[in-house]
Amino acid sequence: LAEPAESDMPAGGSSLFSGFRVLGLYSNHVPHALRYHLKHRESYVVTAVGRSFHTFNVNRLGIVAVSNSLPDEITCLAADRMLVFAATGRLISAFARNKEVVMHYNGHEQEVRLLLPLGDQLISADSGGDVIVWDVQSGEVYLRLHFDPSTFDVLAMMHPSTYLNKVLLGSSQGALQLWNIKTSKLLFTFAGWSAGVTVLQQSPAVDVVGVGTATGRIIIHNIRLDETLMSFTQDWGPITSLSFRTDGPPIVASGSPQGHIAFWDLERHQLVTQHRHAHRTSIAGATFLQGEPILVTNGADNAIKVWIFDQEGGGARLLRIRQGHSAPPTTIHHHGNDGKNILSAGQDGTLQSFSTVHERFNKNLGSVNKKKEKKKKKGLTYEELRLPAITAFSSSVTRQSDWDGIVACHRDRLATTTWNYQRCTMGAHHLQPPGSRRGAIAVDITSCGNFVVIGSSCGRVDVYNLQSGLHRGCYGDDEKAHNGVVRGIATDTLNQLTLTTGSDWLLKFWRFKSKKLEEEMKLNAAPASMKLHRESGMLALALDDFTLVVVDIETRRVVRKFAGHHGNINDMTFSPDGRWLVTVAMDCTIRVWDLPSGSLVDCFLVATAPVSVSLSPTGDFLATTHVDSLGLYLWTNKSLCGPVGLRPLPADYQPVVETLPGVTVEETEQEVNSEEEEEEDVYQSAEQLGAELVTLSLLPESRWKSLLHLDEIKKRNKPVAAPAAPAAAPFFLPTVPGLTPRFATQTQTEHETQVTYAWDPLTSGPEYVLVQTEDPLRLLKDCGPAALSVELNSLAPEGGGARELLLVFIQMIDSMLASGRDFDLAHAYLALFLKVSQSEHTRQLCHLLLWKSLHDFLYIVATAALGRTDRGEAAGHWRHRAL
Repeated sequence: LAEPAESDMPAGGSSLFSGFRVLGLYSNHVPHALRYHLKHRESYVVTAVGRSFHTFNVNRLGIVAVSNSLPDEITCLAADRMLVFAATGRLISAFARNKEVVMHYNGHEQEVRLLLPLGDQLISADSGGDVIVWDVQSGEVYLRLHFDPSTFDVLAMMHPSTYLNKVLLGSSQGALQLWNIKTSKLLFTFAGWSAGVTVLQQSPAVDVVGVGTATGRIIIHNIRLDETLMSFTQDWGPITSLSFRTDGPPIVASGSPQGHIAFWDLERHQLVTQHRHAHRTSIAGATFLQGEPILVTNGADNAIKVWIFDQEGGGARLLRIRQGHSAPPTTIHHHGNDGKNILSAGQDGTLQSFSTVHERFNKNLGSVNKKKEKKKKKGLTYEELRLPAITAFSSSVTRQSDWDGIVACHRDRLATTTWNYQRCTMGAHHLQPPGSRRGAIAVDITSCGNFVVIGSSCGRVDVYNLQSGLHRGCYGDDEKAHNGVVRGIATDTLNQLTLTTGSDWLLKFWRFKSKKLEEEMKLNAAPASMKLHRESGMLALALDDFTLVVVDIETRRVVRKFAGHHGNINDMTFSPDGRWLVTVAMDCTIRVWDLPSGSLVDCFLVATAPVSVSLSPTGDFLATTHVDSLGLYLWTNKSLCGPVGLRPLPADYQPVVETLPGVTVEETEQEVNSEEEEEEDVYQSAEQLGAELVTLSLLPESRWKSLLHLDEIKKRNKPVAAPAAPAAAPFFLPTVPGLTPRFATQTQTEHETQVTYAWDPLTSGPEYVLVQTEDPLRLLKDCGPAALSVELNSLAPEGGGARELLLVFIQMIDSMLASGRDFDLAHAYLALFLKVSQSEHTRQLCHLLLWKSLHDFLYIVATAALGRTDRGEAAGHWRHRAL
């Protein structure tokens, strides 16, 4: 390829990939906010994720809105009926429609950590001791209070129910203060309980509030009488959240930093039940829905959970969940040939599957070793049962319906684990090489799905049968394939070759069945990882000197060498056709190498270093994970949407930073707006958009499409059995209440049609006008196909009508076509009229219409029946036919 000109260079960013969306981000350490929409009669939960917040409906936990990004990370959230308030540092922003920023409140000198909407005002508190009351509409400061953090450091804030213009403040020193924000007066000071206040929550009873302290104590206090009604103590540390049930049972829920939730009975003054490890990290927020036995919780483990209280004894069970990785994912691979599911292993020890179609298809394959006998014998705790983080895994869909199709290696663990994708559980086998004292590092499942090859850090390479879990041999003399750590393993499509590479700078080719060494190749540096494209036979190796080599496994020669990365190459993947090699490295670059031309064709920077990459088997999405990020980022392949001109990039090419994609709303979900905004934004469509346009009736097609086939429908639906005898009359006949006994009879209201005759001075002839008590078109719309046929048949003299009624009906059709409204009904009614009126009276009507307005009538019939557009041509055609 020729060197590209400067005009051919990409203007900026990637010329091949474009940011699409991020998967697996749901929540962080910021407590959630709940909103109830009166019009939708549905509750919504708002959670903070980085610099934006997400809105989920509680009924399905589907994402319905994603806010615009803010300049910094969100530190606290609050919401009322109209707006959502988010604080980032010293700035407070108000969002309308859960998306757009409509107001900024700037006046704090320290980081804002508390927000409380109160009617038309917003109360905020920062770490410097300032409490500001804002006017929500104007954004002006209504009141400013200052507290000395050394004597009264505000950590909690609430509005007592029915206390007008009052706010209760809690401090880290333990004292509480009740303020009137309208008069700026301190009304009362509560001494406290010698422990810092972390949570304040209003109870269903007036004057009674719940107080959570840093020592784990829960106090139910009457602020009107300054009397403590009861108290509880949890052994899990400070109280992180409090919430009261409002659907009947007197239950209060408390959260802890360990992720446990306790439920306390206020009548019996005792613990009802507890949920240990409800979240993997601290409970950020727990809130009961108003009047429902539903609890919504979120935590820093990137999870939102909905609990329902329908168990015996007042217990709760998990109803819905949306969760991602609680620690950054380290390895990802596409699972299956459709490219719709991505397997991801994280530092939290979990193996999860994320769907690129919809969140409801996500799966969590678990992280805990659930061997009951081990737990019973040794009494292991939850933390001890958790497996270490997965460092590498391989998956296959060939035999996943028969046995386990996923094998994973864990950090500092000798045995590898098997997983079943369809059952979403850990498998039955723990594959540990005999005599090995070091953990497994590399793993690969054969294309047939029957065997797995495992490489260890001691140099062993072992083969296992996935169905039985039995050991089927090992490679190399003295049971060692390499004199060092095995860095990569791969098997070809036909199970003929096994490829291994290690820290001894060697790439070895083994016979899969006989396990004999056929050939070995000396590399220029120690390999870091290896990737095989089975269809093309191309083997890519990333070396420790930041270079790449591509080996053809058929000829067993190096066919390509690439250099350009300035950091360790973390991962790589091939395109489905084997033409491109995508690599990611610690230099924060994502590079695309073209194998036929042997050149770099695309390169771009990202904000954080990518650690893993996977290109879907269909080639539509590129998935990446990054350092200190919990999400999976998807990039669309532009070459599938249109032609992309790829040119070799020069050696001194400076890549441009690409912004990581964000979360998008699912197409099946609808965005939720505030109630008043929805009423303002409702668009009232005009009855007719333009005189040159036509408007349909919006009636179902079954009301007019089958009018011309009624005879066939009646013949097809003719009853087979004879009509059944009517039911016997009741013993007591219904009577009408009154002094005179009378039997009740069904009354039928008939719409009488009158035809009046008026003299038209322009045509010197009679004009027939249909006079009815109601609109005739509306009556026809209410009729079904059978009733409509009866009505049109009754217009003719044979059905009890008159010739004049036929003309009036044609005039009604004329007015419908002239106005352009109900265009589909006009054509259907006219077609049925021409079908049912083929008699002597129709010919008489034609003579009458020719006498009155022959030209207009023929235009209507011609345009409706033949679709002619020229008025004169249509009238001339039908005039010749009629005469």
